[in-house]
Amino acid sequence: MKTPRRYDLDVLRVLSVFAVFIHHVCMPFNGDGFHIMNATHSKVLDDIMVYFEQFRLPLLFLVSGVGTVYACKQYSWTHFIKQRSKRLLLPLVFGVLVIVPPQMYYENPSLYNSFWAGYFQIIEGLETNHLWFIELLFYISLGCIPLIGFLKSNKSKKIKEHIQAYTKRFGMLSWVVVLIVLRCSTKYYFPSDSKDLLNLSFSTYYGFFFVAGILLTHAESLWEHIANHRRQYLYTVCIVTTLFYTYYLVPKQWVAPYMPLALRWSLWYALGAMVSWSVILTAIGYAKTYVNTPSKWLAYCNEAVYPFYILHQTVIVALGYYIIQLESSILIKIILLFFSALLCIITIYTLLIYRIKILRILFGMKSTSVYQRPPKMTSNSQNYSNTTQIIEKSTQGHR
Repeated sequence: MKTPRRYDLDVLRVLSVFAVFIHHVCMPFNGDGFHIMNATHSKVLDDIMVYFEQFRLPLLFLVSGVGTVYACKQYSWTHFIKQRSKRLLLPLVFGVLVIVPPQMYYENPSLYNSFWAGYFQIIEGLETNHLWFIELLFYISLGCIPLIGFLKSNKSKKIKEHIQAYTKRFGMLSWVVVLIVLRCSTKYYFPSDSKDLLNLSFSTYYGFFFVAGILLTHAESLWEHIANHRRQYLYTVCIVTTLFYTYYLVPKQWVAPYMPLALRWSLWYALGAMVSWSVILTAIGYAKTYVNTPSKWLAYCNEAVYPFYILHQTVIVALGYYIIQLESSILIKIILLFFSALLCIITIYTLLIYRIKILRILFGMKSTSVYQRPPKMTSNSQNYSNTTQIIEKSTQGHR
């Protein structure tokens, strides 16, 4: 029996990737270090972006954890591994060899006579750049196969009952305690921000959200619990956001005499974890309540969102390299980069990736589209009914 599709999670997935796109559009202007940097930067922009960094990718990992469970229900383990390799590993290799190199070139073009002359030098390092997400997702997916298998078995019945009973007693917000302990302890031994898989403060942090998605999927009653307590989570977001920014903006010299550096960093990680978890619970609760319905545009966007992610940073860096050289304000440059990059990505996807079979496969899509193109708006109710039926038939099962 196929699992009914979770349209609310599709919405969150699309919004999360679009948030990543906006984040990378703003990166050249926040002074935080990027492949290309504007001559001036905005401190206000950096202060805003540091908040959204706490939950945009964790939410994407949680949704991916849910999708992985649904995929495992449809396939055998061997077929699942084959599908993961096709959907993740193949696009990762393609991305490292084709998508990422232009970013490295525009980071410092003076090092090379031309892109093609320096291509082989560029790919020697096998940089993943923004595709680290795909790399980590691939290894976490394979690593969680035993956990998913255990949760599917009858042996896990009591554990799942304990998880649901504990959550109903102490609430979903209590899960953040595990995240805080995990985050602070791993950061103590692995303080680096490196995206290396062996950096446990990095891999276990995102792994928590992936596993949380797996656990939620095997404890179905918790979805309703989250939806019913969405207002409570929203109030919590307001409180922890206030605490987050209070601590973030307070002058360091006010705190340093009373707290050792290690404690200050631990407090920062704890606040970040609370923001991450409370925002994610709020988003899930409201999405499940209000947007868990099929849509022809959602179907189209959900198919396009993966190649959009793979392609977006290279387009931003390539266009941004020239835009940051213009004599304009930061706001004008951001707006120009946003719309030009968005138009370029949509054009490449629509005219090339969507239409050409080999590109669809290399960008992690199915060889043929399971969705129709977004139909033109029409008053013909029969056309709309036919389109809706096609979407519903093609989207049974989450992935």
